[in-house]
Amino acid sequence: MTENQEKLPDLRPGYQIKVHQKIKEGGKERTQIFEGIVIAIRNKGENKTFTVRKISEGIGVEKIFPLYSPTIKKIEVTRKYKVRRSKLYHLRSSKARKLTEAK
Repeated sequence: MTENQEKLPDLRPGYQIKVHQKIKEGGKERTQIFEGIVIAIRNKGENKTFTVRKISEGIGVEKIFPLYSPTIKKIEVTRKYKVRRSKLYHLRSSKARKLTEAK
């Protein structure tokens, strides 16, 4: 197990998370934070990926991250919502209901 795998939290659909990702621009390296809701988790083992969706300036933005990528520095869980589906693709709809906070 790499050091990155040991400090990853247990991710589930409906969690609002912050993904700290290393970005290389030219010769410099910086950390970019992508905050949104986990709408899907795919595959198992080393190939596991998760999809995070956020609304940025009124436009929905989705990003797919490999869970065990060396570019991911840290994943923080900020909120947990109560969901009854494993894939939350219905959040893409304009008629999507609001999520309720888990107790």
